[in-house]
Amino acid sequence: MAGGKGTRLRPLTCSLPKPMVPILNKPVMEYTVELLKKHNIKDIAVTMAYLPEIITDYFGDGTKWGVGLKYYLEDIPLGTGGSVRNAEEFINEAFLVISGDALTDLNIKEALEYHRAKASKVTLILKNEPVPIEYGVVITNEEGRIVRFLEKPSWGEVFSNTVNTGIYIIEPEVMEYYQRGDNFDFSKDLFPKLLQDGVAMYGYVTKDYWCDIGDLSSYKETQFDMLEGKVKLNIQGNEVKQGVWLDEGAKLGENTIVNPPVYIGKNTVINGGKIGPYTIVADNCNVYRDTVIKKSVLWRNVIVGNGSHITGSVICNGVFIKNRVNIFENSSVGEDSTLYDGVMVRPDIKIWPNKKIDVNTVVNKNLIWGSKASKTVFGYRDISGHVNIDITPEFAMGLGSSFASINKEGTIIVSDDNTKASLLIKNSIATGIISSGGQAVELTDSVLAINRFAVKYHQAAGGIHVRADSGDENKVYIEFTDKNGASIGRNKEREMENILNRGEFERCNANRIKEKISVTNFSSLFIKHGLSLVKNKDSIKRSSYKIAIASDSPQQLILTKSFLNELGCSVIYDSSLQIKGLNHHLNYLSKEVKLGNVEFGVIINENGEEMILVDEKGREIKEEKLKLLTTLIQIKVEDNGKIVLPYIAPNIFEKIAQSYNVDIIRTKSNPSSIMHEMLNDWDKDYEFPLQYILNYNAIWSLGLIIDLLVSTNSKLSYLVEEIPEYYYLKDAVPCDWTDKGRVIKDLIEENKNRSIEMYEGVKIMDDRGWTIVLPDHERPLVNIYTEGLSQEYANELSVFFSNKVKDLLKSEK
Repeated sequence: MAGGKGTRLRPLTCSLPKPMVPILNKPVMEYTVELLKKHNIKDIAVTMAYLPEIITDYFGDGTKWGVGLKYYLEDIPLGTGGSVRNAEEFINEAFLVISGDALTDLNIKEALEYHRAKASKVTLILKNEPVPIEYGVVITNEEGRIVRFLEKPSWGEVFSNTVNTGIYIIEPEVMEYYQRGDNFDFSKDLFPKLLQDGVAMYGYVTKDYWCDIGDLSSYKETQFDMLEGKVKLNIQGNEVKQGVWLDEGAKLGENTIVNPPVYIGKNTVINGGKIGPYTIVADNCNVYRDTVIKKSVLWRNVIVGNGSHITGSVICNGVFIKNRVNIFENSSVGEDSTLYDGVMVRPDIKIWPNKKIDVNTVVNKNLIWGSKASKTVFGYRDISGHVNIDITPEFAMGLGSSFASINKEGTIIVSDDNTKASLLIKNSIATGIISSGGQAVELTDSVLAINRFAVKYHQAAGGIHVRADSGDENKVYIEFTDKNGASIGRNKEREMENILNRGEFERCNANRIKEKISVTNFSSLFIKHGLSLVKNKDSIKRSSYKIAIASDSPQQLILTKSFLNELGCSVIYDSSLQIKGLNHHLNYLSKEVKLGNVEFGVIINENGEEMILVDEKGREIKEEKLKLLTTLIQIKVEDNGKIVLPYIAPNIFEKIAQSYNVDIIRTKSNPSSIMHEMLNDWDKDYEFPLQYILNYNAIWSLGLIIDLLVSTNSKLSYLVEEIPEYYYLKDAVPCDWTDKGRVIKDLIEENKNRSIEMYEGVKIMDDRGWTIVLPDHERPLVNIYTEGLSQEYANELSVFFSNKVKDLLKSEK
């Protein structure tokens, strides 16, 4: 399989297909060809798509390697399975599918013996991977038979750390599921069909070396592993002393210090300086005096002048690095570029081919269009970071461009919370949208709930809201919404990340540039629509209802006060408590409600979605209890409907729903999944379902709560006391990212004889209740959710599984 573009490896792959990227001075695909020959596999078909002539020119018919190569070119993308089906004339017996752009020393003979012993129709070569979310996870039973596939799972779906290497042994008859020319993938299309039809598929877990050189980090680490002897593949050249390989004609001049492991290619001359550790310098390079190179890879024909420093970087063919140049960690320089005297390349910078960097220039952004080089930029629900450090205007422009690109130049609502940092980033985002042909509609002095409403109201393609952190004015959060006003899902996030990482933003001509539209005072329309949802406004006005409010967001306080005043409520708040934190707010509200000054109190968070209520008895209603309360309110207000709940929510919700004959729908616990399920089949212009409002629009939700309380002559505490007693606990155990998949896999194995579910994390049932162990998406933690039949049982289960996770973490050490 040699059709890879290697987009995440750019600029290394700007003019090379990924299989031709050099590993220790020769193409990665060459190691695969040699491995096949070693195991007496000599008939090899090569499927190609991107820059195929570079592959064919290098390998020819394979005679040089003692094999026969045939080439099959895809004119249009056919997927992994479709590209193999395209070579059907080559397939007449059991065959091996192996990647030309990953490095492995797999014992193919043992894998074939396993395939035959199991009478398997398809055998997948699997590998235990510490951080499996960028791969396809495969789950097998005790006999090794495959029972489930998960393609690039979220942490909540990591039920194992056993991943698909993309190496398969296949009996030819299973390819008959598709026709030649069909576009299909093995992992997404063919294998799930075979699983559904009960076709025998097995997983062979190898302990041999395997690494997909998908990004710059893994590309370097793979070569460092080879230098350390972790890979059973030949290194060309002579090991002149332990850990130092010199190929033919390589020379080390006087005053050259070599710290192994190091590889020096043919005819390369090192004229003094320090080389290594973990350094590869390929053929025909010249490195001059006082230069330091470590943990770096230099391709062919590179010249490095006097007094330069290169650390943790990749330098492509033909680069001329002059004197006193500094290139820092995780940077890459494309072929035939020139860096003049005194240039400094900051960490994580990518310089595309054929660039010339002037004297003493500091390169602090990618020399293409974007400035963000991180592979994953989204957190649990947003993008966050410090302005001009993590989130620069250039990066923000890239976000705007990538979002406009995936929304096909549609209208995008952009809004901010009226802080300096947010305004800067919002304007940059809007510029990016416009530069890619999109229409930016700007809202000022806004909150996220208003952005969601505006997207629906203007029938936009999506929205972007920027807000500052109340405790750190330099930190901002950026949230993205789709055409329904819901948070975008992981697939859309990945699309944006891919565009950002490749730097391939769409740019439009002048005649397609749309002028930014600014909408002022849209908040009044938001308030007006929220008031229209309240049925008993006259009764509320007559009741002289009083509420105490608090928030760390001044904008949120203003909006909430305006809405409640319009509704006819009296509002009290202590302006001195702004940005004082949760405990200050709770103390203030509790005092006010206990003194009888107000009916109840509310704290609204900075994004305008979440809240904490304080009833007239001073009790806090938050998190699960608040969800139970809003569920109860929804059931009382609506005659019918559905209740959407996160998978991790306690089962007490079902008891409430059953008593009112309402259906419960469970979904993944991230906000996007919950919102999309709530909005499923909902198409009422700019309306939102009741449950959505109660959970994601705190201001409108307050109006609906007051409406119910006034119309039924009730108090908030009465509703709270209708909630049945339940016993639900949350805990978290620190867990390194590399241990998460293994911990979940071991838990599943230890509890295989118990009743378990694997929908999000692993749910383990017990006579005393249940526990969900779920890796955290953003932090190095494993979250533990427990519901018991009693408080004692809940405590027992929570402590038991917290300790179990800790024990599993210790056991590996």
